[in-house]
Amino acid sequence: MNQRPRNVPRLAAGELELLQMLWREGAVTILEAQKSLGLSIGYTTVQTRLNRLVKKGVAAKSKERPAKYSAAVTREEVRDQDLNLLVERVSEGQITPLVAHLVNRDSVSPDELAELKRLVADAEKRLKSKWRKEL
Repeated sequence: MNQRPRNVPRLAAGELELLQMLWREGAVTILEAQKSLGLSIGYTTVQTRLNRLVKKGVAAKSKERPAKYSAAVTREEVRDQDLNLLVERVSEGQITPLVAHLVNRDSVSPDELAELKRLVADAEKRLKSKWRKEL
C-alpha cells in the first residue's frame, strides 16, 4: 500500500533547479553546487538559496565542515504535490480534462498510451477490489 506523501511546499523555479541539481549530484558543498549549476551565480546567492531549501524542509544540511547539502524529498514527492495542485487549480479536482488534454497531444507516443492503458486497468482492479470489500 502507498504511504501518504509528505506535504511538499511549492517551490519557485530557481529552488526547483537547485533541488534537481541535488537529486543529480547527491550531497554537495556550496562550491560544488555553484560549479554544478554552471551559471554565473555568486557563492553567497547559492548559499542563501540552499539554506532556504533547508528551511522549507526539502533539503538537508550536514554538520560537517564544509557543510554538504542534499535533497530531503524525492522527485516523486515534488512531482505528485505539483500535479495534485495543478489538477485542483485547473480542473477543480477532475482528472479527466487533464488526461484528455495529454492523450490528444500530437506528441503522445505508443509507449505512453500503453502505459496509460495499464494504469487505467490497475485502477479498475483497485476499485473492484474496494467495492467487494464494502459489500
